[in-house]
Amino acid sequence: MSKATTLLLFLFFTLLLTTSLSKDLCHKDDKNTLLKIKKSLSNPYNNIISWDPKEDCCTWFNVECGDATVNHRVTSLHISYDQISAQIPPEVGDLPYLQTLIFRKLSNLTGPIQPTIAKLKYLRFLRLSWTNLTGPIPDFFSQLKNLQYIDLSYNDLSGSIPTSLALLPKLEYLELSRNKLTGPIPELFRSFPGKAPDLFLSHNQLNGSIPKSLGKLDFYRIDLSHNKLKGDASMLFGTNKKTWTIDLSRNMFQFDISKVKVAKTVNLLDLNHNGITGSIPVQWTELSLQSFNVSYNRLCGPIPKGGQLQRDGAYAYLHNKCLCGAPLQRCK
Repeated sequence: MSKATTLLLFLFFTLLLTTSLSKDLCHKDDKNTLLKIKKSLSNPYNNIISWDPKEDCCTWFNVECGDATVNHRVTSLHISYDQISAQIPPEVGDLPYLQTLIFRKLSNLTGPIQPTIAKLKYLRFLRLSWTNLTGPIPDFFSQLKNLQYIDLSYNDLSGSIPTSLALLPKLEYLELSRNKLTGPIPELFRSFPGKAPDLFLSHNQLNGSIPKSLGKLDFYRIDLSHNKLKGDASMLFGTNKKTWTIDLSRNMFQFDISKVKVAKTVNLLDLNHNGITGSIPVQWTELSLQSFNVSYNRLCGPIPKGGQLQRDGAYAYLHNKCLCGAPLQRCK
């Protein structure tokens, strides 16, 4: 091979490599959509002002693209900690391969949950939290069959919890705390197709009784605290379950805990500020509790000795009917 041929081949491959490196991986439709989102959000300062139309959008801050199997389409959009005064742009629904969508810590993000999110058939992870979103939780979430994680906490959402959320076959985490939700816990929640999701419904205005059928589910983490729920909650317990945390505090539950057995896996158990009666079971000394509180109830009788029942001191038992024994006063 002559020197001239070798030189030509070298120049050809150098040009080919340079061209491939300079080519945008980002799909042009996704780039145009992201620029529209930026404009809708009035070019916010902190997060996305750096989005430069001349650059590959797969390199933009808070944007991620998939690999060649999805033609490097945008799969993740994360916008947070900014002084945005706007609503969620409808253009988010025009990112068809989106798997992760996050709008978080945006105190001036207002309006309803954007209906075009229903178009995101590949969406797995949705976090719209610490904003000022209003209106109901939409039914269209049930159309997003790949959803595994939903976090709508710390908003001003109102209305009832849609029963259709129980139709999501892959749901593992449902966080609806710190809103203004009303009504009962849906009876249909007994029918989650997969395993029971981690369920967080605290600091709302939920009322009524817990559906007895929820006792058939094995919640790893469940937080129903700071609501107006009443009646029996004993069905949520059981030694055959794998529960890690259970918080039922600050409701109006009334049931006898004397024969309630708790799974040995429980790490946090908070029942304070209810109307719970009976005595504390000896079986609870077998628990490896890191946090425990049964104060402000109507419990009576001696506190069993052993395990972790004395670790949190008298504070965990205050304002009951007639509890006694360490860490409270000695039983007479």
